[in-house]
Amino acid sequence: MDATESLPSLETAQKLGLLPEEFDRIAEILGRRPNFTELSIFSVMWSEHCSYKNSIVWLKTLPRDSDRMLAKAGEENAGLVDIGDGLACSFKIESHNHPSALEPYQGAATGVGGINRDIFTMGARPIAQLNSLRFGNLELAKTKRLLRGVVKGIGDYGNAFGIPTVGGELFFDESYNTNPLVNAFSAGIVEVGKSAKATSFGVGNPVFIVGSATGKDGIHGATFASEDISAASTDKLPAVQVGDPFMEKLLLEATLEIIETGYVIGIQDMGAAGIICSTSEMSAKGEHGMIIDLDKVPTRQPNMAPFEILLSESQERMLVVIEKGKEHIIQGIFDKWDLNCAQIGEVTAPGENDLGRIHFYRYGELVADVPAYDLVLGGGAPQYNREYKEPAYIKEYAKFDPSNVDDLEADEIRDVAEHLLSHPNICSRKWVYEQYDSMVGTANRSTNAPSDAAVVRVKGPGLPATEKSIVITVDCNSRYVNANPRQGAMIAVAEACRNIVCSGGEPLAVTNNLNFGNPYVPEVYWQFVEAVQGMGEACRRFSTPVTGGNVSFYNQSSDDGPVFPTPTIGMLGLMENPAHRMTLNFKNEGDLIFLVGGSTNDIASSEYLYSYRNVTASPAPLFDFEDEWRVQEGIRTLIRNGWIQSAHDVSDGGLFTTLAESAMAGNVGFQVVTDDRHRLDAFLFGESQSRVIISVSPDQRQHVEGYLDDTVLPFKYLGTVTTGNFIIDGATILTVAEAKGLYDNALGNIMK
Repeated sequence: MDATESLPSLETAQKLGLLPEEFDRIAEILGRRPNFTELSIFSVMWSEHCSYKNSIVWLKTLPRDSDRMLAKAGEENAGLVDIGDGLACSFKIESHNHPSALEPYQGAATGVGGINRDIFTMGARPIAQLNSLRFGNLELAKTKRLLRGVVKGIGDYGNAFGIPTVGGELFFDESYNTNPLVNAFSAGIVEVGKSAKATSFGVGNPVFIVGSATGKDGIHGATFASEDISAASTDKLPAVQVGDPFMEKLLLEATLEIIETGYVIGIQDMGAAGIICSTSEMSAKGEHGMIIDLDKVPTRQPNMAPFEILLSESQERMLVVIEKGKEHIIQGIFDKWDLNCAQIGEVTAPGENDLGRIHFYRYGELVADVPAYDLVLGGGAPQYNREYKEPAYIKEYAKFDPSNVDDLEADEIRDVAEHLLSHPNICSRKWVYEQYDSMVGTANRSTNAPSDAAVVRVKGPGLPATEKSIVITVDCNSRYVNANPRQGAMIAVAEACRNIVCSGGEPLAVTNNLNFGNPYVPEVYWQFVEAVQGMGEACRRFSTPVTGGNVSFYNQSSDDGPVFPTPTIGMLGLMENPAHRMTLNFKNEGDLIFLVGGSTNDIASSEYLYSYRNVTASPAPLFDFEDEWRVQEGIRTLIRNGWIQSAHDVSDGGLFTTLAESAMAGNVGFQVVTDDRHRLDAFLFGESQSRVIISVSPDQRQHVEGYLDDTVLPFKYLGTVTTGNFIIDGATILTVAEAKGLYDNALGNIMK
C-alpha cells in the first residue's frame, strides 16, 4: 500500500455510517489507520444490514435447533430442513425495502433475484416464491406508483426466471407512506448430502467470480439500507441494483451443475456488499485467508476504483472456491452456459495471530489488508444492546374499552360487509396475482383450489419421486404488533401455524423478516426487543425453530416516523400425504358450517374498528397459547380423519369475511345464525384469535360433534351452505354475485 496516501479522517468515517468508537476500533484491529478502501470495507461490513450489530444479541435468544435442521441458523445462504425421503427444503425471506422506496421496479425485481440466489447457492432448485408487501395510503398517487412498480418488478423477474409465485400478503397503512416494505420468500429442494456451504478452506484452492460482470450499481447499498429514508435518498439511486432474470436463469443451471460435480468447496451469493462480503464471510467461516487480484474481476466500466469493485452489488454474481486442479471443469461448465468465469485469487493459510487475512491487489499494488474474522457477524463485528423504553402510546392503547363503542344494529351489517369486502386490506389480490405466473413448473397445488397456505408438490429434475408437498405461508398483522409487539409477534407465528394446519400440513420451521424503524430510537428498539421475545416464545411453543432470515432497520422517515413494527413470519410446513390436502372453499349445498374455537367480545385492532369505526387506538386481540394449540390439534385431527369438507382460519375482517371468502371461492352462499351471547359486531367482525370455520357434510356431523365434545373444544353450529345469498339471522345481506363484484374488483378499480 502507498504510505503517502492521504488517510481518511473521522469525518469521512462518519459520512460512511461509522461511529467514532468504531473508527477507533478499526485502527486498533489494523494496528494503523485504515486507507479509504479499508474504511469502505469496514463501513459496509459493519453496517446494520451486514453485521446485525444492533440486533444480534436478541436474535441469539430465538430457538434455533431441531432434529430436522441440517444447517446452523444464519450460518449458510439459507435455512435447510430435512423433509424426509432423502430430501431437504432450503428456504429464506429477505427484504428489499429501501431500494423499492426509490426505484420500485428494480428494487422489487432484485429482491426476488437475490432471495432465489440464496436458495440455489445451497444446491437447491427453487420451486416456489411468496412475498409480503406493505404500502401507504392507497389514495395517494405515490402509493399507487410504488405498488404498480413493485408488483410489476416481482412479476417480470419471477415469471422470466421461471419460478411460480404461489401466494403472499398485502397490507396498507399510512405508516408506510414513505417507506414501503418488500419482503421476498423463496423455497427450493435438494437431496440430503448434496447441498453446498458458504465456506472457504484449503491452501491454494482457486477463488472464482462467476456470472455477470461487475458494475457501479449498488455501491454502498448495504450502508444505504442502514439509514433512514429522507429527501436526500434519491441522490443514492446508484445504491439500487439492476437485475437480469435471464442471466440468473443461466446462473441457476450452471451453479447447480458445478455443485453436482462435488468439487465445490464453498459458494456464496454476492448480495449485500458484493465481493467484500462474500470473500470475508467465506474466509472467516473456513478460518483461512485469500489473495484477491481485482484486476481479474470482469467489470462493466473501465478504471473502477478498488472500493467500487469490492462494494458493488451488481446482481447475478457468485463467489466460488473449488478444489485445486479442477479449474478446467468449472470453466467448461460456465463456458457452456455463456457466463463469465474468472479466477480472481486463491485461498491462503491463516496467520499466526489471526484466523485469516484477505489481501486485495489492484494494478499490482496492495490496496487493502483486512482480517476476515473482524469484519463479520459472529466474529469481530460490533454488537450492541441499545437503550429501549416502552412508548407512551402503549398504555393509552390499553385503556380502550369496547363498551364505549356502540354495537351494530342488524340493519348495519350490510354496510360493514360492503366496507370490508372492498377494503384494500381485505379484498381480493386478483389485480396483483394476475401479474404473476403461479403455474410455471406445474407443482403448485393451490391455483385452482385455494387454501390458507400455499401447497407445492416436491418435484424437480433428478429428484426421487415423492408424494410430499411443502406448505408455505407468510404472515404478520402489523397493526397487532404496533399495539402490542410481544403479543402481536406471537399471533403472527400462531397464524402462520394455523394457516399451515388448515391447509393439511404440519408446521416445521420459520424464517423471519424483522422490519422496524431506527434502532437508536429507544421506543423503536423496545418494539424490536418485545417482538423478538414474543416470536421466540411462540416458536418454542409450536416447535418451529428459526432457521435464519433478515433484519431491516431504519424503515422510517422524518415525515411519517417509523413504519408499524412488522416481524414477518415465513413458515415452512410439510404435507406427507396428498389426501390430507384441505381447501377453504365451501363445497356442497346443504353442508353444515361450524365455528371451532371460542368467540369473545373482542373488537380490538380489528379492521372493522380501525377503518369503519375510525378508532385507531386499541390493544392487540386477546391471545392464549393453550386455546390456539387445542384448536390446531382439533383441526389437524378432523382433516386426518376425513371428516370435514373445508377449513378456513378466522383472521383479518373477522368471521363474516371468513364465511364470505369460503362461499365466494365455492361460488355458493351461506345461511348462519349469530350468537346472542356476544356483541353483534364482535361476533361477525371482531378478530378474536384461535378460531376456524369448517364445513361438514351432513353424514359426518356425528363424528365431528362427537370429537369436539370429547375434547371439550369450544365450537358452535352456525348454519348451512346455500346457493346464491349470504343470509345472517334470516336477513339477506348480499348475494354471492354482489359480494364477488365488490371483493374481486375493488383493488383493480382503485389502481385504474
